Amino acid sequence: MPQIAEIIKYEGDNSTFTWKHPCEDFNSLTQLIVHESQEAIFFMNGQALDLFGPGRYTLETQNIPLIGKALNRLTGDNSPFHCEVYFINKTEQMSIKWGTDSKVQYVEPTYGFPISIGASGEMSLRADNSRKLLLKLVGTGNSLNQQKLVGFFRAFLMTRVKTYIAQAMKSNAVNIFEIDENLASFSASIKKLLVGDFAEYGVALEQFFITTIVKPDGERQYEKFKELHFRQYADIAEAKLRQQVSVIDAQTEAQKVVIDSQAQATKRAQEGYTYAQERGFDVAEKVASNEAVGQMTNLGIGLGTMAGVGGAVGGVVGNAVGGALNNTTVNPAPATDGGFCDNCGAKLVPGATFCDECGTAVAKANDTCANCGYKFERSGKFCPKCGTKR
Repeated sequence: MPQIAEIIKYEGDNSTFTWKHPCEDFNSLTQLIVHESQEAIFFMNGQALDLFGPGRYTLETQNIPLIGKALNRLTGDNSPFHCEVYFINKTEQMSIKWGTDSKVQYVEPTYGFPISIGASGEMSLRADNSRKLLLKLVGTGNSLNQQKLVGFFRAFLMTRVKTYIAQAMKSNAVNIFEIDENLASFSASIKKLLVGDFAEYGVALEQFFITTIVKPDGERQYEKFKELHFRQYADIAEAKLRQQVSVIDAQTEAQKVVIDSQAQATKRAQEGYTYAQERGFDVAEKVASNEAVGQMTNLGIGLGTMAGVGGAVGGVVGNAVGGALNNTTVNPAPATDGGFCDNCGAKLVPGATFCDECGTAVAKANDTCANCGYKFERSGKFCPKCGTKR
């Protein structure tokens, strides 16, 4: 005899998307219990009549016990009213793995060479539209778990994902050599393109991650561009490093000069002389070591310099230089050119008083004009100021 009331509740696991309760053709007053993060669809005679959210419900069907018993006899003890319940798990199913079954062919957007890559990762799915999911994927099946769902979407994923990867790489100009550091944004771009495809089957794509990009390591062309790409960064880094080292070296040398100068200044202060006096000692030492100092005929420049230094380096050196000058006889400088005679134009003997050609008296350059008193700076026949004949 059929039970007056039955209890129908979910008895599947968290990896199941849809589950059909084994109890069918139940009676009125049957209790339906739907947990949080679940939905239940009640089917009567093959039609999805009601969608139940979380809660406790009493199902009122046409399977009244007494009348149903009489009707069952007419139909061979089978209920003429067929009813069943499907539970849909609305929790987010995570860590569902995916991967391309072959490499994606595309032209690398940065360097423009053809390349083949593979990709794999994980995604999380959630049953979003219960009616659409049951009608499009489940049908009359008893359950739909992760493995079956991924199986349904495998060919779909392989086709769409590979197409979207090539599109995203091109539109976003993703450099193959820098893709690992852009996996988050790259994954978000692919997910945005896939959301609508999953929604057509009542499934929500909650997360989509690309965790691995299989690159064509070892291929000659790929390795060539890889070396060129990383070399440019290496050259820049090397140039910056050399520049920093040069700056550090210059700062170090400058600091050494400052420290040495401070040490020398401290030393002079302790010994009681100045920098100028020290330089004077150095000059005196160089002059003293000059071979020309010992030759009394070449004392002009050397002793003149020593005389100037004497005042700077102190009385001892000054006295020594002064004494050397006093005891030294300097040869007179040779006479300058005598010029030319104003009367006959003959060349005059240096220091001559009269011209040795015509006997005319030679005017002295330091004579003064008898009329105006102008002091002549050179010889001539007339005063350049008043015109008086000399």
